[in-house]
Amino acid sequence: MTPETIDGPGIRLRLSRLEDISDTAAACADPLIQHFLPALPSPYTEADARWWITEGAPAAWAGGGAAYTIADRVTDRLLGTIGLNDPVPSRQEAAIGYWVAPWARGRGVATAATQTLADRAFASGTRRLELLTVAENIASQRVALAAGFRPEGVRRLASRGRDGKRADLLTWARLADDPPGPAPRLLPDLPDGRLTDGVVELRPRDPQHAEAMYNLHTQPEVVAILVPPEPPRRADIERNCREGQSRWLRDQVANLAIIDASSRATAGVCQLVYDNPQFRQAMVGYGLLPAWRARGYATRAVRLLAEWGFTEVKLDRIWADTHAGNVASERVLERAGFRREGRVRGRFPTSDGLRTDSTLFGLLPGDLPEAPGTR
Repeated sequence: MTPETIDGPGIRLRLSRLEDISDTAAACADPLIQHFLPALPSPYTEADARWWITEGAPAAWAGGGAAYTIADRVTDRLLGTIGLNDPVPSRQEAAIGYWVAPWARGRGVATAATQTLADRAFASGTRRLELLTVAENIASQRVALAAGFRPEGVRRLASRGRDGKRADLLTWARLADDPPGPAPRLLPDLPDGRLTDGVVELRPRDPQHAEAMYNLHTQPEVVAILVPPEPPRRADIERNCREGQSRWLRDQVANLAIIDASSRATAGVCQLVYDNPQFRQAMVGYGLLPAWRARGYATRAVRLLAEWGFTEVKLDRIWADTHAGNVASERVLERAGFRREGRVRGRFPTSDGLRTDSTLFGLLPGDLPEAPGTR
C-alpha cells in the first residue's frame, strides 16, 4: 500500500500530522485504551505522541505496513488510528489494528475505518487480513464482525497485560474474496438486551453474575449432576462470566442470567446451545439458586428462551434432557411445553465411576404455550 488519503463513510484515513499531537496524547491516556493496549507508555504524554507521529508511524510504512490517522471528513479532527501490522508479503497477509478516541466512540468509526482499510489492502494485493482481540473486548469483536471478519480460533496466552499476566487472543480473519457486509452470526443479540415476562428477566451473563453462579454450581445437588460431577473452580466460573458475551458473538452458546425483575437479584442461570445449525436445532439448560426454587422461575426462563429461539434464532426444534428421576426438572420442561421423547441409556457419568440414564424432551414451535404476564 502507498501512504495516500482514503475516504470512507464519514471518515478519512490520512497520515498523522504534528497538529494531532494533543488529541493523540489525550486519547492514548484514556483508561480503556491503556487497558487494551498495554504496550503504550503509561502515563502517555505529548512527547510520546510526537514520537509516534515523527518516528513510529513512518517506521510502520517503511516496514511494509500502514499507519493512518482516522479523521472526521468534515472537521479533519483525529478520531483514532488504524494500521496494518506484521505484513508477510510472501503470503500476501497482514494484521489490522486500531483504537478510537473517547470522543468518537459509538458512531461506527472503528467499523468504517476497518472496512475502508481492508478494502484498500485487498485492492492492493493483500489476500488475508487478521484482527486480534482479547475475549473481554466485546466492542472490538463487534467491530470485527461488522467489518466482515470471521472468528477462526484462539492463540493461547498470546497477550500479556500491563500487570504481566498473560491472556488468550481471539483470531478473526477476512479474505479478499469473502462476501461483502457483516460476517454471519449464529446467535443474534437479545431485543433491547434482555428477555422478560415482567416477573423474570434474562440477560447476558457477565462478571457481576460470577458470585451467584459459583454459589449455584457448588450446591451439592447441582454438583451431583454436573459433567463431570465435580465442583468447579471459582477462577473457571469467573472466566466463564468474563467471556460469556464473547462466546455469544463468535460461538454457538448464549449464556444468560435469570434475574428477579422486582429485586434485580440473580436467581439462576440458563443457556441455549445451538448444537446443530444444519438442522436448526438447539439445546437448553437451566438452574436456580435454592432461595428462588418452587416459584415457577425456571419454567418462565425456559419459555422466554424457547420463544426467542424460535422467533429470533429461527430454530425448528429445541431439546433438553434431565437426569432420570429428576422430577422437578422434568416438571419445568413439561410446563414450558416440552414433550417427553425417550430415555438415553448411560448418558451421564456419576461420581462413583458408573453412568446414569437421562430423559429426553423436545419442543417444536407449535408446542410453546402462551406466556403468562406481559412481555
